[in-house]
Amino acid sequence: MAHLPDTSDAFEGMVATTDFVHLCNPAHYSTLPDEWVLGVADVVNSTAEIAVGRYKTVNMVGAAVISAQINAAQPLRIPYVFGGDGAGFVVRPEHRHTAEAALRAVRNWADQEFGIKLRIATVTVSQIRHAGHDLRVARLKASDGVDYAMFSGGGLAWAEAEMKAGRFKIPDVDPITPPDLTGLSCRWSNIAAQNGMVLSLVVKPSKTTSEADFAKVAQDVLAVSDRLNRSGHPVPPQGPAFRFPPDGLTLEAHVSRKTRPLWWQSAKLLFSNALIWGLFMSGMRLGNFEPRHYREMTARNADYRKFDDGLKMTIDCDLATRDEIKALLAQARAKGLVHYGLHEQDEAMMTCFVPAATEDSHVHFVDGASGGYASAAAQI
Repeated sequence: MAHLPDTSDAFEGMVATTDFVHLCNPAHYSTLPDEWVLGVADVVNSTAEIAVGRYKTVNMVGAAVISAQINAAQPLRIPYVFGGDGAGFVVRPEHRHTAEAALRAVRNWADQEFGIKLRIATVTVSQIRHAGHDLRVARLKASDGVDYAMFSGGGLAWAEAEMKAGRFKIPDVDPITPPDLTGLSCRWSNIAAQNGMVLSLVVKPSKTTSEADFAKVAQDVLAVSDRLNRSGHPVPPQGPAFRFPPDGLTLEAHVSRKTRPLWWQSAKLLFSNALIWGLFMSGMRLGNFEPRHYREMTARNADYRKFDDGLKMTIDCDLATRDEIKALLAQARAKGLVHYGLHEQDEAMMTCFVPAATEDSHVHFVDGASGGYASAAAQI
């Protein structure tokens, strides 16, 4: 297990793996310096929001946490993970104030725009270790332009539990400036299941489970899902569909309007999306933007599997595969090794962060379209 050097480019200097199965092995994770800071956020009572059909909005709020942190940390890259109804990220100590300001801004924005309450908290790595846990990070290389952080050690799960218990709160200050959500969007259409269902899966180790025992369970689950076409990747290799007007137009207007009227921003987005739709339909290149390549990179850059003190996947699978995974996990639970939840739906959805449309660095957060990770986690 490597120690992550205390330098500003330490995360970027880590060796990334292209094999997701390697991330079951704790040896692929690097320890973080004590003074670094973990930020966490999640939507309060996301189950109720799902029940009234607002899971796409919940996803957007979770992704907004990451978007605001990426923009606030520029030009540095930060480790982060998307959880459906929340997110986690790590920053160096000198960026704590900036990170907390961005968290407050997203909390205020989510309440004002959608009436959604957001919990937010920050904690140092040393506080995590003092509580008997650790925070380690690895990198998964999705493509030449994008990689994702994976977390292990129990620190992220502990911090989320502490936040929900009301500890490590970030107090309000006045005035609160709007968050910088540049690049955040939800223009792609939902992606229908091709093999029967889109299955969202959350698996967490029990308190007494060793990392080696949990790794074996995760490897067994992945061995089953790897037998699916493209390991169950829910986004077609040629990329998702794009309809006009896009389903998330109003939602994206809330994200980008700042102080402008919602109707004005919706009209502006309608015009720009008409141009994008025309490019995708015709396949016409515009400058450095090549529609076919962009859609293919969207599929490659989608984060449909992740580790964040457990295993999360949103996969396109058939009944037999679901039953095999479920039986495997039920057996592991009977042995006291894991807790888990599964949620089935007809579609997957994506929320995206696009720093530059002409580059391959756009990232795409995948979840089930009707509850996804939040509904699966609620079963634990």
